[in-house]
Amino acid sequence: MTDTVVIALTRFMPDAERIAAFLGGEAREYTPDIFSEVFPKATRIVALMSMGIVVRKIAPLLDDKWNDPAVVVVSPDFRFAIPLLGGHHGANELAKELTGLGLTPVITTATEATGRDSVEAIADRSGCTIVNRDSTRAVNAAMLDADVHVHGVKGPAIVIAGPDVSFLVRSGEYSVGIGCRKGVSAEEVADAIRRALAAKGIQGSEVMVYATTTKKSGETGLIEGIGLVSGNLIFIDDATINAQTGTSPSKATRLGLLGVAEPCALAASKRKELVMGKNVYGRVTVAIAR
Repeated sequence: MTDTVVIALTRFMPDAERIAAFLGGEAREYTPDIFSEVFPKATRIVALMSMGIVVRKIAPLLDDKWNDPAVVVVSPDFRFAIPLLGGHHGANELAKELTGLGLTPVITTATEATGRDSVEAIADRSGCTIVNRDSTRAVNAAMLDADVHVHGVKGPAIVIAGPDVSFLVRSGEYSVGIGCRKGVSAEEVADAIRRALAAKGIQGSEVMVYATTTKKSGETGLIEGIGLVSGNLIFIDDATINAQTGTSPSKATRLGLLGVAEPCALAASKRKELVMGKNVYGRVTVAIAR
């Protein structure tokens, strides 16, 4: 199955074939179970049918806007392309792409509908990943009222962002959580990171971000060590660390934290999956998530 699937009722299959050919996707005839079948696998779904049918069928399948596929409904009269799900996550662009077939996109996300930009659109254009995804609601709301500044920071550098600041980094698959003893050297940190990545066959270029606790914001060796591996380092607050699940027991509980390496890696990751639980390399602890 391709990433793009066009689903249509039997009588609309000729138009579905046209859309699929135009998008380089696959046309499938509607059955009661078709959405359940393609929803976990496709990244883009075009439905040529009543919007009510689509709503009823995908409602039980919804998980998270960052993981769900983009869904666009094409009206049966072949006039309109309406992003139903994932407007900021590919559906708006998919609807606009369908103008090539003469369809009119109906955009309802507030930023795009009013001619404003969005955090997700900026990230997509710049080839970046949004690390603190919960921030997008506040930032996108602010963009409706005024221009929001975008600051480019060249590393090595430290960025401490509030909940209403979206932090974007160059796209990568993995996040690396780092814990360390006080007074650790930059070389110890860089060596531990290289060993951990090598153990999993991960290249440094595949790492999206390195993360640690705000309690380590004054640890010079840690900060400089991340610089030695040309990484981006973020500091995560206690509440976010303690909100993570699926981590192993840690001595960091004496500091009021669930842990450091594992929860920091998870907090900064896309899929919230640990690839490597915490491993200790001398005075440095490393965990990897994606």
